[in-house]
Amino acid sequence: MNSLYECGLSLEDAFFRKRDAELIEQHRKIERIKRTREALSELSGIHNPKVLDRLIELEISPEVAASIAVVPLVEIAWADGHVDEREHKAVLEATVGIGIKKGSVDYALLDAWLKHRPPAKLLDAWVHYIDGLCETMILQERDALRSELIGRARKVAEAAGGILGLAFNISLEEHAVLKKMEGAFSKHASSRK
Repeated sequence: MNSLYECGLSLEDAFFRKRDAELIEQHRKIERIKRTREALSELSGIHNPKVLDRLIELEISPEVAASIAVVPLVEIAWADGHVDEREHKAVLEATVGIGIKKGSVDYALLDAWLKHRPPAKLLDAWVHYIDGLCETMILQERDALRSELIGRARKVAEAAGGILGLAFNISLEEHAVLKKMEGAFSKHASSRK
């Protein structure tokens, strides 16, 4: 009877050790998400937990948050299915004003995105990022941000347009991407803070 009792205690101990390990891992995961949310909030200025959670769900890490400003440029460059030399150059020139310097992690990521098309969810992440950022801005700030980001994207679209690059023709695919980008701002277009 004593060995049966000891066996029962051993099973009970094993069960609780396993359960404790599961709880500890769950706690660690929650803490990692919390730290990621806080870092994203600090880097982006977004404080809406739903938007931050959506960015985490879309696998936007704090390290990538700084690079998210170039997503419109990358998406426009890839709109027709490939990035030509003029588009590549236009994207790199457009990032000078953003502060992405050659040799930085952001520059390497951008270069990789221009060589290998990033997943489609990147533009969705950008739309959510902009939505959250717009919540923190007054109308004039949102308008300035929209003008700056869409303006840069339009320059990239125009870089490869036209016959021999002489006319500024923007393809239907590029128009569609620009429209989606504009849509990220439209929810907040008439609201005031």
